[in-house]
Amino acid sequence: MVRQKQANKRQQELTVGEVASRAGVSVPTLHFYESKGLIRSWRNQSNHRRYGRDVLRRVAVIKIAQRAGMPLSSIREALAALPDQRTPNATDWREMSTRWQAELEERILCLTQLRDDLSECIGCGCLSIESCPLRNPGDCLADEGCGARLLEP
Repeated sequence: MVRQKQANKRQQELTVGEVASRAGVSVPTLHFYESKGLIRSWRNQSNHRRYGRDVLRRVAVIKIAQRAGMPLSSIREALAALPDQRTPNATDWREMSTRWQAELEERILCLTQLRDDLSECIGCGCLSIESCPLRNPGDCLADEGCGARLLEP
């Protein structure tokens, strides 16, 4: 009975190479995700990393969220909100993606505005001319004197 339980547990464990291969990511990517608290592993008696099979779904969720443009901090926050750090299911994914929609819409608006404003930019690099709508609209930094200024919208 004990041997059967141990055998079942080993069948559910994946090596870092197996996870990387099946998830379509590199081993360093898995280490990075782990360092950021996105996935978890444990060490076996030989001190080798082992992952549960559920890590494959977590990696898939991470990759899809990244592809949608979500920063790792937002992904980590969403995954950390799951009870007992469990793997997201379809309902969890719907809730995460719904929360991210507003953030994505805001990014789309910013990028659309940037794209539209680029046509007015002459590309000289000075960023202090009156007609630069990107970094110094209305030459608002002129009163602060010469030199570079950083404006974030």
